[in-house]
Amino acid sequence: MPSFSANSRPVVVVVVFPDTKLLDVTGPMQVFADARRVGGENYEIVLASANGGIQLTDAGVELGTDSMERLRDRKIHTLLIAGGFGAQAAAQDPELVENTVLLAGQAARIGSVCTGAFVLAASGLLDGRRAVTHWYSCDDLANKHPDVSVEPDRMFVKDGNVWTSAGVTAGIDMALAMVAEDSGRKVAVRLAQTLVVYMVRPGGQSQFSSVLLSQTNDADGRFDALHTWIGDNLKEDLRVDRLAEQVGMSERNFTRVYRAVTGRTPAKTIELFRIAAARDLLEATELPVATIAHRTGFEDDERLRRAMQRVLGISPTEYRNRFGVEKY
Repeated sequence: MPSFSANSRPVVVVVVFPDTKLLDVTGPMQVFADARRVGGENYEIVLASANGGIQLTDAGVELGTDSMERLRDRKIHTLLIAGGFGAQAAAQDPELVENTVLLAGQAARIGSVCTGAFVLAASGLLDGRRAVTHWYSCDDLANKHPDVSVEPDRMFVKDGNVWTSAGVTAGIDMALAMVAEDSGRKVAVRLAQTLVVYMVRPGGQSQFSSVLLSQTNDADGRFDALHTWIGDNLKEDLRVDRLAEQVGMSERNFTRVYRAVTGRTPAKTIELFRIAAARDLLEATELPVATIAHRTGFEDDERLRRAMQRVLGISPTEYRNRFGVEKY
């Protein structure tokens, strides 16, 4: 593994290709670029592609790149493969795959954003490792590369010095975790605050949130305002009559319509929202479990434990031990 002197700038190489998703590139780049502003490393960021030159992203934005071959003698701190609609074709480009293998040998850390995992897999760099990609492509990755242990319900996965992430914004989460590894959690938290993003989500967090799932099921957004209100009032007594009153419906009609629209009972939704809020606090704080239970409306830690065990198959303490921020 390459070593870096105290005076050298860590080099981050982001590999792109035609039809790369723009945010897969710019999201992590912005994280690394801003790290120095909050006391982190002063990274040097290099955009690269198989042959260099201009690469057209899926958003129609052109990116100037160096050829990967020109970087073969550079000490690389982090090698990142971006994702996007062009990732499948890129994974079949012999020159890009060969250069990925060569540059990976010069890198202290390797990673992919979203479907960039297909390039790493085609390069053999994920063989025998755990990995993730966008949820839509997890089955495809597992089928095409059986030697890769795909973990579909993860934001990002770190296996040794090889990192992979889920779709788009998960690349930002992964980059923040990398900054935390380099410069400490406090720097990563300050950086997240300056970028106005979620406070350093751990890789073990699900790609799916309770709010997002509710919005997906409620395609017309009929209960969006109610879901926001629930999230803001988890400590309250959220009985069905209060929910019905909030949306101006009778209790009986609300229960019937809500279940028809969302596919679950109001009580189940509330439980999922409370579990999601508890997970956030378990991941990001050191608050006692009893305090978290109270803050999220479970009244006591035993009710929280039973709910998490039933829904997630894991206790609050076990969840924190596995997915707490300090683990990344």
